[in-house]
Amino acid sequence: MSWQPSADPVLGDAKSCDALDLVIVPRTRDLGDGFRVRRALPHGKRQMVGPFIFFDHFGPVQFLAGRGMDVRPHPHIGLATVTYLFDGRIMHRDSEGHIQEIMPGAMNLMTAGRGIAHSERTPDAPRRDGQHMLGLQSWIALPKGKEEIAPSFQHYAADRLPTVADNGLNARVIAGKAFGASSPVEMVSDWFYVEVSLAAGMSAPLDADHEERAIYLVEGSVDIAGETFEAPRLLIFRPGDRITVRAIQTARMMFLGGAALEGPRHIWWNFVSSSQERIEQAKQDWKTGRFARVPDETEFIPLPER
Repeated sequence: MSWQPSADPVLGDAKSCDALDLVIVPRTRDLGDGFRVRRALPHGKRQMVGPFIFFDHFGPVQFLAGRGMDVRPHPHIGLATVTYLFDGRIMHRDSEGHIQEIMPGAMNLMTAGRGIAHSERTPDAPRRDGQHMLGLQSWIALPKGKEEIAPSFQHYAADRLPTVADNGLNARVIAGKAFGASSPVEMVSDWFYVEVSLAAGMSAPLDADHEERAIYLVEGSVDIAGETFEAPRLLIFRPGDRITVRAIQTARMMFLGGAALEGPRHIWWNFVSSSQERIEQAKQDWKTGRFARVPDETEFIPLPER
């Protein structure tokens, strides 16, 4: 999705749990046509969790018959996008020629590297009939030595990702390792991403081995060390502490994080880079039409004026 910068104040919750580094209340952004997202990253007090540098929560939203989402072609560099749906469908098209209908529970990893353009639209059938949609989009900043790799796209249907079910816990390992299972997704850095559902009263551990860790609470409420947190919240934890999450109400969460990158990143519009000069080059490349075009697309999002 295309990022629109926010001028809204960026606030975090007060925290009393010693294991927590920061609690972020995502802020709402309107991307146009009434399509709103809740944005947790980047944050004024925290740019990244591991390599996660952008985190949007969209929906739940009900599109009426004849309506849908239309994110016109736009560019990316220096990152990988992860689109993950709980409900609804999205049609992905990119300038490398990949066309993929994204379904709930599937892993879709588009690595921009030195540059890619893509569009995200509601497919024909759900546009005709209407659809309910709920999902997340994240950006994974690439390591400094991998920022200019060739663009690529990986898709794994929900039934190809490992799942774990145990005593009120249901988890799908989208990327990396968790709960003794490993995702088949190929990655250029160390990170993990897991959907976790907990029945009320049940608990789950957050692995202490990862350098940076967070939980994004999509639905429900949880208890951590005697403190209650309600959705939507991004809970960022200190390294090394053992964390147990207990569901007060049935809860849907994302466990995420990984190894910290070697330094901060510049972010401008849909571009991420360790070099400001590279961002400036990407601006001019999009403005002058040097990015490859998305096949069968005539629209595009112009370079913002500021």
